[in-house]
Parts: sequence; C-alpha cells; structure tokens
Amino acid sequence: MITSGSNGISGEKSSRSKSRNLAAKSKIKDAFSFVELNNDTSKKRGSHTQRRYQLKNLSWKSMDTAVDGKESQGQEVAQEENPKSCELEYGSYCLWSVEHKEEMKDAIVKRLKDQLFMARAHYPSIAKLKHQERFTRELKQHIQEHERMLSDTIADADLPQFFAEKLEKMEGTIERIKSCEVGCSNVERKLRQLLDLTEDEAYFHTRQSAFLYHLGVQTMPKTHHCLSMRLTVEYFKSASPQRELLNKQKFEDPAFYHYVMFSRNVLAASTTINSTAMNSKDSGSIVFHVFTDTQNFYAMKHWFDRNSYLDANVHVTNIEDHNKLSKDVESLERQQLWPTEEFRVTFHNHSQPLRRQMKTEYISVFGHSHFLLPDLLPSLNRVVVLDDDMIVQKDLSSLWNLNMGDKVIGAVQFCGVRLGQLKAYVEENNFDADSCVWFSGLNVIELEKWRDLGITSLHDQSLQKDSSVSHRLEALPRGLLAFQDLIYPLKGSWVQSGLGYDYGISRIDIEKAATLHYNGVMKPWLDLAIHDYKSYWRKYMTNGERFMAECNIH
Repeated sequence: MITSGSNGISGEKSSRSKSRNLAAKSKIKDAFSFVELNNDTSKKRGSHTQRRYQLKNLSWKSMDTAVDGKESQGQEVAQEENPKSCELEYGSYCLWSVEHKEEMKDAIVKRLKDQLFMARAHYPSIAKLKHQERFTRELKQHIQEHERMLSDTIADADLPQFFAEKLEKMEGTIERIKSCEVGCSNVERKLRQLLDLTEDEAYFHTRQSAFLYHLGVQTMPKTHHCLSMRLTVEYFKSASPQRELLNKQKFEDPAFYHYVMFSRNVLAASTTINSTAMNSKDSGSIVFHVFTDTQNFYAMKHWFDRNSYLDANVHVTNIEDHNKLSKDVESLERQQLWPTEEFRVTFHNHSQPLRRQMKTEYISVFGHSHFLLPDLLPSLNRVVVLDDDMIVQKDLSSLWNLNMGDKVIGAVQFCGVRLGQLKAYVEENNFDADSCVWFSGLNVIELEKWRDLGITSLHDQSLQKDSSVSHRLEALPRGLLAFQDLIYPLKGSWVQSGLGYDYGISRIDIEKAATLHYNGVMKPWLDLAIHDYKSYWRKYMTNGERFMAECNIH
C-alpha cells in the first residue's frame, strides 16, 4: 500500500505514461467526489503525531482553502509538490493504510518476480537474433510458466511444489541470456515500459483500495441494517411496554437534566445514552430526547422500550411527524432529519515548514435539524446536545450550573482553524476573521435566549437566499455564523475529539477527558475503527440483547 506520496515504483516516466496517469488521477478524483469525510481533533499529541499526514478533502466542492485566498487550482500545485500527496489525494485511507501495512517477507515470490521482469525485458531483443529461434521459444515458455505460477500466488506458502524446478530453469535461462549480444538500449527501454505498467497497476490497486475503504466507512454495516430491520419487524409483531407514557411529565419538566440527540443509528445512540447514565451521579434525573426519522423511528422506539439504562428516561420522537413544528418549518425541506454534519477542510498553513504547509482539519457543525430545537422542546430552557458518536466518561450535571451570561451556546472552540481561513465557503463579509471555529459534539444550549434572538428565523432566511446550494453543503457556513458572538467557550477538558481519525492521541488525554468524540470516518462501531480507541466505546455497548446476537453484532 502506498503511504508516503508516491503512486507506485519510482522512476523516470515517458510523457505518454505521464499523460495516462494524469487522466487516471482526474477520473478517480471525480469518482471520489461523492464521498463525505469527517472530522477533526483539537490537539495533536503523542509520539504517533508525526504520522498524521495532510489529507485532501473528498467531499464538498474540493474543500481546500488557502489563508492567502487562493482557490483550489493553486492548491493542487502545492499538493502535488508535497511529498505526502497520498493523504492529499486519498484522505484518511492513507492514515489507515499506514497502521495496517504489512511488509512482504516472501523472498521466493520476490525472486520469481525479478526473474520474470528480467526475462520479459530481454525477450524482444532475443527474438530478433538470428539462429536463436529454439532459445526464443524456450524463453517464451518459461515466461508463460512463471506468469501462470504467480497469477495464483501471493506468499511463499501459496507456491506449487514444483516451483524450485521452474526457478532453477529460469535462472539458467537468464544466465544464457547474458551471454547473448543484445542492445542495452532496447533492454533498458523494455524495462522502463514494464516499470510504467507496474506503477500503473500499483496506482490502480491503491485507488481501488481507497475507494473500498471510503465505501466501507460511509455505508451502514450489514449487521446494523439487520438490527434495525429486526427491531422494526418486532415492533409491529409484539406489544411494546409503552414506558414513555409513564414518564410523560418528566419529558417537559425543566427541573430534570435534559439531553438531546439527533440520530439514525440505534446502537450508537444507545451506547451514548448508556455511558451518560452510568457515569451520572443521579441517573433518575436524566431525560434523553432522541430525534430520528420515519425509517428508523420504530426500531429506535422498540429498542428503548426493551432496554433500560439505570433510571434514565428516554423519549424517542419522529422529527418528520412532529406536531409542534410551525407551519413555516413544515413547508421546508428541513422537516427531514438533518443530524450533525462533518467536513474536512484543507488550507495553507504558512507557519509550518514547506513540507507541511498543507493543513487539514475536521469540523463538525450543527445540522439543520438542530435549529428546530426551540420548536421541538417549547417548555424547556437549558439542554445539552450530544452527538451519537460521543462517549461520556464523567458526570455532566455541572453543565447546568454554568453561568453563560448572554451567550446562547456553550461549545469547545478550536483555534487551530479561524473563520478567515474558511472565507472561500462563507459568502458574508461581516464576520470576525480571527474568530475560532467551534465544534458540535457536546453543546450547552440556552433555548430561551435562542427564541428571544430569533436565531432559527435568521437561519431560515439565510438558507432561502441561495436555493441552488443543497442544505447539506450550507450546514458549514450557516452553522458557524449563526452563533457568531454567542459562543460560550467550554474548557478543552470537557471533550477529547479526534478518536475517529487521529492515531496519535495519548491514553492519558483520553482517560482524563469528560467525553470522547469519535469524529472522523473511523467510527467505533465499524470494523475500520481505530483499534486502540475501540475499547472505550465497547465498554458501554449494550450486552445480552438477542437481536444483536442474531445479527452478529459483538
């Protein structure tokens, strides 16, 4: 696997091969354009931090922006010159491939391949020699035998029993080749052609691996789809306990600690809720409001009717069928579920050495459904919003005692990215370019101040100005600017982010954080998750649920 920027075996390439590779690269960039990547970490730590390479955005409009205002064309040049262009082209796949790279230790297979290359390089010259027809046929036969043998072989253990005989015969043939008078320039030319073909093949397999990786991290695992379907079927087959009816008054009582979550993932949402309840000093005072869509509502409903989390109360709501939404909201596309959106942005960082000037960060922001909170929870004031890729490790009740003054939202800010560095995606000019970017994940919301300032109406108006841009792509600029000068900065110890992509986070930093945010494409419920961080999530995963066992979720 390619991990340091070269696209295969290095070497001088002909202009014809270069043009072929450029065309191939252009095609694969187009093929990746639909993939939405994620995430960011607020700090870079540990001895593994050096392995965090610069990543190229594969999602929104080639989301590479420069501090000096240059657009993507100028940045492409900088990226091609960067020796770590693998990450710039393939994104977090390269981080994953570095960690899972396996060294080839099969010496016999290597030797057979070397023999095959040498024989192929000399064959055209030998075929032109007079009185060498028999030797030419013999060489061609050995080449074909090697090709057949290597076509089904990856490691030495895969070799057939007769490989030693073939290897010895080819060795003798190559020695005989060296005694023939052939033009060195012809052999060199043929070797270069073989080199180009091998490089193209390596590049193709890298693109294929990267595509499959991104497909794997962006699609729901089959086991999770099975769980959702089984729960939905079971909801209509059996009588649910209707536990929510017994706790209906608690759902609107401001005296309780109200948490909010927007999610389509049953297992992720339940794990976040379980971790919150288990680390709470008084789980009976917790109320969770889980908003989902019609497709996942019945699975969510049945799951939380079947499972309890100490004394915590869980209320599942179908946001697409909510009778408290105003008529103006109901007419918008936003009536659908729009959970947290995550974007990877790349820009120039001139404070770093030339080799590391291309900087990539991950930003998670509110989806459009978050702006419906004042309508969804009309009787409440302060709520805490959690993303479903969060794990809670400490009691969060002190968040309700924060004096936020005239601020609307409490969030962890990340000053590694300033709004001015994202000006290519923000049409408005009336913002503070030096303002730090804030993250979703763990947020404290003052709904009364939100209503007084009419933030939802302002957000709706900004969306209607440009109907040509999809709501999903508008989430980044609108989400960041909606709360300009209204952010109460939370201490960094509340959240440790980056567990979905950063291999360099130390165990000490993880264990002292109040919450863990698995922002990034390598979510903890995926097989492609970062192994060292997965145990912190699995610790709170529901056990003993028969549907999980039947769907092979362990």
